[in-house]
Amino acid sequence: MNNYASNPLIFILSTLLHMYAFAFALRFVFQWVGADFYNPISQFIVKITSPVVSPVRRILPGYKGIDTSTLLLCYLVLLISQAIVQSLSGYQITVKSVTLLAITDLVSMILDVFFFGILIQVIISWVNPQGHNPVNNLLHSVTAPVLRPVQKFIPPIGGMDISPIFAMIGLKVVEMLINPVFYAFLK
Repeated sequence: MNNYASNPLIFILSTLLHMYAFAFALRFVFQWVGADFYNPISQFIVKITSPVVSPVRRILPGYKGIDTSTLLLCYLVLLISQAIVQSLSGYQITVKSVTLLAITDLVSMILDVFFFGILIQVIISWVNPQGHNPVNNLLHSVTAPVLRPVQKFIPPIGGMDISPIFAMIGLKVVEMLINPVFYAFLK
């Protein structure tokens, strides 16, 4: 396929598949951190992922509180996305490259759930600091496991909590340290 037609097609397919994979990543993280299942956002994520998760969960049950079926489905969607993008881009598809790139995408996506959760929580705290809505409760559930350890070392300074900045930097550093390990296996 020529570049003129393949670039928009690659963009559309990659975006749609990554959005669906992100829904699986959110469901995985929500369950992992024990977020409110009855939150409207949680319910939306459950409803759009359940048609696929429920049958797989019968075959692959969870392990020690980790929703392995949702994690596997997120990985498989990313694997399909990598295979489509590589084939439409004209690259030679190898099982090794598609597998490792999908793992890298999975790790990045899960870290991004925490990163963007913190970012959204910070923005909401500037716009509506005393607001009580389902989004705030859900964001607090998701970000607490990352922010709590950072807040022990960096308490609020002059009434300003700067720990989210360091937590976000830390998440990106972890991503920068993990991803090259997978890329090294591609060579």
